[in-house]
Parts: sequence; structure tokens; C-alpha cells
Amino acid sequence: MKRIAGAVIIIAISSSALWGQNEVDALRYSQTGISGSARFVGMGGAFGAVGADFTSLSYNPAGLGLYRKSEFTFSPSFYGGKTSSSYFGTNDSDSKQNFNVGNVGMVFTQEYPDRDKGLKIMQFGMGLNRLNNFNNRMQIQGFNTQNSLTDTWVYHANGIPFTEIENDYDGYYAYDLNLAWYTYLIDTINGYNDRYFGASEGGRVLQTKYLTSWGSMNEFVFSMGANFSERFFIGATLGLPYVRYFEESTYSETDTEGVHDGFTQFNLYNELKTVGSGINIKFGAILRATDWLRVGGAFHSPTWYGRLTDTWSSSLENTGVDRASSPIGTYDYRLETPYKAIGSLAFILAKYGMISIDYEYIDYAEAHLRGNDYNFMYENNAITNIYRDASNIRIGGELRLDSYLIRGGYSVYGTPFKQGINDGEVVSYSAGFGYREAHFFIDFAFVHSVSDEDYYLYSTPDISYSPVKNTLRSNNFILTLGFRY
Repeated sequence: MKRIAGAVIIIAISSSALWGQNEVDALRYSQTGISGSARFVGMGGAFGAVGADFTSLSYNPAGLGLYRKSEFTFSPSFYGGKTSSSYFGTNDSDSKQNFNVGNVGMVFTQEYPDRDKGLKIMQFGMGLNRLNNFNNRMQIQGFNTQNSLTDTWVYHANGIPFTEIENDYDGYYAYDLNLAWYTYLIDTINGYNDRYFGASEGGRVLQTKYLTSWGSMNEFVFSMGANFSERFFIGATLGLPYVRYFEESTYSETDTEGVHDGFTQFNLYNELKTVGSGINIKFGAILRATDWLRVGGAFHSPTWYGRLTDTWSSSLENTGVDRASSPIGTYDYRLETPYKAIGSLAFILAKYGMISIDYEYIDYAEAHLRGNDYNFMYENNAITNIYRDASNIRIGGELRLDSYLIRGGYSVYGTPFKQGINDGEVVSYSAGFGYREAHFFIDFAFVHSVSDEDYYLYSTPDISYSPVKNTLRSNNFILTLGFRY
């Protein structure tokens, strides 16, 4: 297997490394966003003690216990994301949009009307909830006077006889050093067979990167809930999440000043695809403490991805000189994401509406990568050293005007990074409205999210690099149609 020790990118905060299976992947599949039904999104995802919404099956399954009628719901969505980048004083931006499904599902209820106390209603739910959206496009450009990607190739190649690199077509160096060697972007220093120099070593080059990613993380849910005496509600969900992540990028360096002999420009093309599925269990409870106060709690087990499959390839072009391509690499591995704990309060304002608050705890440093023929020791140590525990806060409100409802929400998802490494906090603002009748409802919501992150084009342990300053803004529009029967 081609591991990070021979890779171009050792640590790429908020970026994919050349072929995944590292701390970046662990974070990507551990995080979730605010998506699902329009009511859930409109209230900022603060639904842990509210219930009676299909999205709650993926957050607090006890919300299923508040259903009184069977229901079918469907939520088409439109997502648009924009990334603004600043690198060595140059600003660029790019955007990407897509249509998707926030959720689709059915809830079945079974009443026990003859019981004065105890079990009053049981509920069963099944369907699909969207957990995260990977659609993004960014454009980065800046004139780097400090270093070059070829510096990292030289760093990793030094000490390795060139014959090992030259003959490694599908092994340890096939995706970086072998390509750089055959395109004359690294070469041996005269008199040495294991000491190298780079074609654009030392920088003073215009660097550009274009990256497009797409895909999503969704979860099939199979849930059961119960209503006890209209006071205590419980629920459990078997979640079957699945991942589809795709990424294509082009990285270039150009000698615009003519300071590097025999070098004009090179282009590095990378492709990465990750697919896989997992399993988790969620438990929850809601107590109607008084007619105006509900208290909720939920626990999410880790998600165990029994098989994630990465497929990747690279090609490198030294303009006017030569081009080389890697084989198509593939590797199966496992991932265990952190558990979550959620505590919630909902204040019911009689028939006028409600205010809800969720607190969610997750420790991203607890994620673990595993493989059959590789122990992922270095990658798991990176997870422990880079990530930390985070607190996520969601606040939402709903105002009821007869059959019409107006909603608003605010959320802060804390940074997963330790101090001094990155930011990554996500702040979201949402609003929505709805119309409800006895057997039909329609809801609409909008959520705007903003986060700032440092993005590293490349890195090695002993060389200092300037990060790209990225600001990610996304807008999500959700329409939910529901039918009760």
C-alpha cells in the first residue's frame, strides 16, 4: 500500500491528501451538517426535544414517539456553495450547486386507545436522511516566493537511490516521486545517486489550484418509538449511512519571471473516489416535564464503516518536456467515527409556538482508521494530535398563526481543530415558514452557513508553509411536502 511516508502531502488541513485514508477522511465522515426536512432546517436543527419530524430519527429517535398519525414526507433541496480564497495577497473564488433530496420517509403509528396509562402509541419509521453535502469548488492562485511543491519531492526523495524511484511503477513512489522523476521535475545532484534538486526548487513561482468535489453522506434509518402516558417518549434508530465522495484537482506551478533554468510550467492532476457504508445505533428519550417544558436526551454510537474503498490516480505534466501517469490505485479500509451525546430543552408557548435548544458533544480525536494489512498508527496519531472535542449549539423557534408557521434558527458547530492548527467553526442562520392542515403540510426553509479554514497546498515536517485562507459560504433551500393518514 502507498502510505503517507512517501506522499507529496503529509498534512493538508481541510484538504484531501493525494489518496485519502488519513486524518482528513476521518474528519470528513465524522461531521454532519444542518439538512433534512424544511421544518428541521428552519429551526436551525434544534429538534432534540421537539419531535414529530422525520429528520429527528437521525438526531433524537424519541421524536418519533410524538407522532400521532402515520405520515409520508419528501424534501427536495437545492444547495449552493462558494469558496473564497486568499493566497499571498491574491483573492479568488468559485462556486458549485446541486439538487438533492434532504429526506424521504414514512412513519406508521399504532394506537392503544383503551389504555388510560402506560403505552399509548407505538411508531415505526423508515426512510432516508441526508447528513452532509460534499459539493464544493475552489480556485486558488498566488505567487509564492518561499518554496515549491518540488521542495517536498526533494525532501522525500533525498536518501533514496534514484534506481528505486525510477523502477517503482506501481508501488511506494508511483504516485509522486516516480512521476516527478520521469517528467524531469526532480533530478540527482552531480556526483550523487540519492541527493536531488527540483526544477522549481525555492519558489518564485505562480501557484494555482482548481479543485472540485461532489457527493454526499446519507443515512437509511429504521426506527421505533413509543409514547407512554403522553409524558415520556422513547425511540431507537438503526442507521445505515453510506458515503459517496468524489474529488478532481489540478495543481500548477509557472515560472512567470524566468528564474528557473529549463523550467516553464508543470501541472499535477489528481482524482479521488471514496464509497462505502456503515452502521450505527441511536437511542433517545423525551420527558414532558410540564405542559410548557420538554427535556430530551440522545446518544449516538460510533458509526462503524466496515468497508470504505478509495480509488485514486495521478498524472504529472512538465510542459514541453514530458508527461507521466500513475496506475489506478485502490484500497479498502475501515473507519470508526466518534460517538455523540445530545441534550435538549423545548419551551412550549401554549398554542403560539415554541423555543428549542440543543447541545451536542463530539470528540473528533476519537475517530480511528483501521486496515487488514496496515495499522494506521501514524494516521491515528495525527487524528489525536490535530483534532479535539467540540460543542455544537443549535437554537430555534417556531411561531404559530393558526395554520401558518414562521420559523428561525441559529447554530454554531465548534472547531474540530486544536488551538493553533486551524479554525473550522461553522455558523449557520436559518429561516422558514409552513402551512399545515389535518392531512397535509408544506414547509419551506433556507439556511446560510459560513466557516473559515486554513488550507495547505502541501506540507512536510521540516519546512514552513503559508496556508491559503478559505472562507466557505453555503446556501441550502429545502421544500418539504407531507401527507398524514
